[in-house]
Amino acid sequence: MRGTEDRQQSMLGLISIEARIPSDHPLRRIKKMADQELVGLSRVFDRMYSKLGRPSVAPEKILKSLLLIGLYSVRSERQFCEQLGYNLLFRWFFDMELIEESFDATVFSKNRERLMEHEVGRLFFDAVVRQAREAELMSDDHFTVDGTLIEAWASLKSFRPKGEDRSGDDDQGDPGNRWVDLHGEKRSNDTHESRTDPDSRLMRKGPGKEAKLCYGAHALMENRNGLLVDLLVSHAAGSAERRAAEKMIKRQDKRELR
Repeated sequence: MRGTEDRQQSMLGLISIEARIPSDHPLRRIKKMADQELVGLSRVFDRMYSKLGRPSVAPEKILKSLLLIGLYSVRSERQFCEQLGYNLLFRWFFDMELIEESFDATVFSKNRERLMEHEVGRLFFDAVVRQAREAELMSDDHFTVDGTLIEAWASLKSFRPKGEDRSGDDDQGDPGNRWVDLHGEKRSNDTHESRTDPDSRLMRKGPGKEAKLCYGAHALMENRNGLLVDLLVSHAAGSAERRAAEKMIKRQDKRELR
């Protein structure tokens, strides 16, 4: 028998978000691990915030938001705040009620920057890695370091000679501006830099590949169980991966990891 579409809206609905999430959903275990470590960071959060003023977005929710953004490949914080308004799974992850308002994207970004300045993200990451080590899920050998390039949010038009006069910056949107077409011009990181992102470097992934403004991302992996043990972002350079490997190994040595 064919069903019919009921367009009559209910005046009252009783729903439990907890009941809507499958009991075997992998995010349940992640939530349990994250909440356990965030309790331990409570004292760090207390030192970061003043006792006066309006309450901010809870730092615990910001760190858990970054987890969801990475796990579900949400392309921006603004899009994440929009999805939080209607995504029941995301709201359950934060223990939010259905009637509770989503985050304001601008306020969320400002609070996230404060956490990153205090390197709370690093403390959270190290705490999760420590969980794996205490549960004997990480061996003491067979580690590798791999690197890749992360494209910077900067246009090649901003890659200009160092020390150049900036008085002509206002015409960069003009088709007659000479920075629109850079074909045939020699550029290098020694003589040029980006006006909008000076820390980025011009690099290419391999011969014949297009050169882009990038950063280097380096991961220290424990290969026996496939765990990410450490992560480092650096300037993009030919020897950056070797230097990053040495730095991450020294950091693990301080944690008494052989």
